[in-house]
Amino acid sequence: MNYSETLQYLYTAAPAFEKVGAGAYKEGLSNTLALDAHFDHPHQHFRTIHVAGTNGKGSTSHTLAAFLQLCGYRVGLYTSPHLVDFSERIRVNGEPIPQQYVIDFVEAERDFFEPLYPSFFELTTAMAFKYFAEQHVDIAVIEVGLGGRLDCTNIITPQLSVITNISFDHTGFLGNTLSAIASEKAGIIKPGVPVVIGETTPETREVFARKAAELHAPIVFAEDLDMVTPSLLSAFALKGGYQKANLNTILNAIDVFSKVTDLSVSQDVIPEALTSVVTLTGLRGRWEVIQTSPLVICDTGHNLAAWEYLADDIRNASRQCGGRLHIVFGMVDDKDVRGVLALLPRDAEYYFTQADTHRAIPSVTLADMAKESGLQGTAYPTVKEAYNAALTAATPDDFIFVGGSSYVVADFLS
Repeated sequence: MNYSETLQYLYTAAPAFEKVGAGAYKEGLSNTLALDAHFDHPHQHFRTIHVAGTNGKGSTSHTLAAFLQLCGYRVGLYTSPHLVDFSERIRVNGEPIPQQYVIDFVEAERDFFEPLYPSFFELTTAMAFKYFAEQHVDIAVIEVGLGGRLDCTNIITPQLSVITNISFDHTGFLGNTLSAIASEKAGIIKPGVPVVIGETTPETREVFARKAAELHAPIVFAEDLDMVTPSLLSAFALKGGYQKANLNTILNAIDVFSKVTDLSVSQDVIPEALTSVVTLTGLRGRWEVIQTSPLVICDTGHNLAAWEYLADDIRNASRQCGGRLHIVFGMVDDKDVRGVLALLPRDAEYYFTQADTHRAIPSVTLADMAKESGLQGTAYPTVKEAYNAALTAATPDDFIFVGGSSYVVADFLS
């Protein structure tokens, strides 16, 4: 198989949540433990930082990786989903896993893993850990896929755990209350391992405090110690109103990590890490400016909590441009769509669309829902067609925003 055929095999033989939704979710760690034993427990050969949370996991993980790279270490980074190519998920010092490695892994190991019928994420996690061990990384930043307690990344014992925040997302798997969701994400807290919590509510804070106490895990609530200065915030390459809270979580995580790790790290490199996170790690899709005339920005914010920030950011950017506002918008079917629609600017022209995933809400359906919320626009069957329509309609002073779903941004960047 070539690379394209290998990826198609992975998506079909090992169902991916991004492609098919709930059908790809497998509760429990039996497959993960079987794969881990088969590869001789590769995660035990490098240090780790584990990052969970509803929003901000990607920004936090990439920035921590950039910091560690500038401290002189060989750093693995495992995140999901990818935006343009599968290889983005698994990086060493910012370089994506080679396509040939993915091909060889599948061809060499399929006789073992096919009888297990693993999920796509179970298989790619095993691939990542094996690759990091073979690449002799010093430390890997590992982003949780879904939840925490039963996520297949949760076989690691990290030097630091980070939980960014809790809001309503994936409630069908994680629970329909904030405390239930927090309990699942608190599952990454390990005995004696420090944990940094980014943002809380009274009910989630109690969950984290109780779990940390049970496991004698030192806990830091980042919201109690605002470490963000104007100079650090302006240096941060990741823009958008939501990034200030992420930055405070990151700074608290670095502070705790520097005190507990046996690695030599210097906080002097923090400003450079903040400035260079995109170039060092390849992160994309966070208030990413594509062009300036007209202004085109995309962002992967995809749930109600994210849009509580994004809606204001879009309005502010539109006012600064002075022209009309165009929004290319699509969502998937397990989000609070009506809640997000209620936040969107009423004075924009909408180009409703659907990403190339079975989870996408059909663009016509989305347009009808939006009309009920007072939003006007046209439905387009693909992201490309929707964006081209917006670009054709826009003048140099206008602002085009592309988002609503990570998959919309993925199709757009592709």
